[in-house]
Amino acid sequence: MKKFLFVIIGISLFIIACKKDPETGDPYAYDPTPYNLQIPKSLGWTSFPIPSDNPLTEAGVALGRKLFNDPILSVNNTQSCASCHKVPNSFTDPLRFSIGALGDIGERQSMPLFNLAWAERYNLTNHRYFWDGGATDLERQAIGPILNPIEMANPDLFSVLARLQKHPEYPSLFRKAFGSDSITSVKLAKAIAQFERTLISSNSNWDKAERRERLRTQSEINGMIIFSTEKGDCFHCHGNPSSPFFTDYLFHNNGLDEMPKDSGLMRITGLPEDFGLMKTPSLRNLSFTAPYMHDGRFNTLMEVIEFYNSGTKNSPTVDPMISKSFPHGGLNLTPMEKNDLLNFLLSLNDSSFVGLK
Repeated sequence: MKKFLFVIIGISLFIIACKKDPETGDPYAYDPTPYNLQIPKSLGWTSFPIPSDNPLTEAGVALGRKLFNDPILSVNNTQSCASCHKVPNSFTDPLRFSIGALGDIGERQSMPLFNLAWAERYNLTNHRYFWDGGATDLERQAIGPILNPIEMANPDLFSVLARLQKHPEYPSLFRKAFGSDSITSVKLAKAIAQFERTLISSNSNWDKAERRERLRTQSEINGMIIFSTEKGDCFHCHGNPSSPFFTDYLFHNNGLDEMPKDSGLMRITGLPEDFGLMKTPSLRNLSFTAPYMHDGRFNTLMEVIEFYNSGTKNSPTVDPMISKSFPHGGLNLTPMEKNDLLNFLLSLNDSSFVGLK
């Protein structure tokens, strides 16, 4: 028994020693080990740009994941990023409008978080993140909710950094990720952005068909034809099926209202032609991301399909791809065509990404 106990103790000490820096013995010594990011091998996938001053590291991604899930970032320690970006919902909120740290209700539906970093390859403007394009890169995007008075409600970053600096773990974790105990807003943003760059969804039934791992159903094929032709006209904003992201990462007025209630991109640019334009969301994982649209007005995918089929409205900035169907009263899809389009969209669900498989 004693011999067995000594063996267990020896193994434990060996594991602890392996986690320490071999020179200093510090388990939290700066560790720039690169994070092994797996870019999907599906047709059409490419790498995305990673800032030279914020490379992905194992320690940085781990720190970002911990911060993302920690309510310490909210003013009263009640709200984390994960509160409104839940894994089972493809990192969005099943509520139409999320409830903030102080009980305030948001004004837009929480956006899902996956395949985000490709926006910095395919959107060459200064407006990439949030429904209204209010952030240029993921680092700036990470800070936005922390200071938003409706979301995490911090009056400034100094109070957030002070809480982190006093925490028993975070100074050491920041040292391991960035080489210093000193916690700054730049390092905070970099860590969360590193984690968000690893959120890649690429294993839907559509991806499996692209990899020749399954056969598409006839209904999915029919729906894909509707999607990628003038019949459904989805591809102008959501990309041809040869593009794996199902968004152009740009901004459009999709005809929700005759007078949009949300100024959208114009809030950032100040340009009248941007009034009511919202970021095009990806069509991946739609089964997990309801409700739909920037204001969460539709509860089901069939409601969304019927909206594009017969419910779009004219306005001064409505997208030409939407307005061209007005003279015909809409897309005029038959019930079977709408069902085929639905089945194609459902094939974009990645159950493994939300932890179901």
